[in-house]
Amino acid sequence: MRFLFSFVLFAFAASVAHAQNADPQVIIDRAIEAHGSAVLDNAVVEFNFRGRHFTVTRNNGMFRYEREYTEEGRIIRNILNNDGVSKEINGRPVPILAQERASIETAVNSVVYFALLPYFLNDDAVQKEYVGTATINDQPYHKIIVTFQQEGGGRDWEDRFVYWIHREHDTMDYLAYFFHVNGGGTRFREAYNERTVEGVRFADYKNYTAPSIGAQIEAFDDQPPDMQLLTDVALENLTVRRLEQ
Repeated sequence: MRFLFSFVLFAFAASVAHAQNADPQVIIDRAIEAHGSAVLDNAVVEFNFRGRHFTVTRNNGMFRYEREYTEEGRIIRNILNNDGVSKEINGRPVPILAQERASIETAVNSVVYFALLPYFLNDDAVQKEYVGTATINDQPYHKIIVTFQQEGGGRDWEDRFVYWIHREHDTMDYLAYFFHVNGGGTRFREAYNERTVEGVRFADYKNYTAPSIGAQIEAFDDQPPDMQLLTDVALENLTVRRLEQ
């Protein structure tokens, strides 16, 4: 009788553990913890990306994202914060039209979003769906689809993402997305050059596409034969400074 009770208890515990492993919220929470993303709630992150300098400041729900670069001898600074979007030229504010404002918001948000992943995967507009497991390069992964509600989902709320989270290490090692801007397309990113800065795990990415995939980006883990490398996505001169709380 004692043996039977122990067996039933073990079976129940195993079923609970399996259910938790299949819960996308639990998996994402573990990934965010494994990446040390809580530091980013109160921190300043700076890096260079494709010739432009980004300063990302987050402080208890307040945020300020800056993109600075030189163009025709002028220093251009784009600023995105809780109040909206603005632009400076040589330190002086300049008016911007709605189309340019939308372009700045999309471009700056996109770079910051990818640079800080998986930090943003618990935002209110995020919708998560567990779609099973996969093996990539002999490593085991959970596979999670992420879509966005229209309200709070930003200008690109219709984009669709897939994240591969390592089943043992809880790290986000691969991601794919289907986007609509500029005619649309698909990308698959493979993390490399992983490093930890002030407790936060960052990575650069090999950026691929595969015309045969179409919108079925969850099939990238099958490594389609027409997959081709497009670019490297690398963050240079990366620093993190924690803010006092």
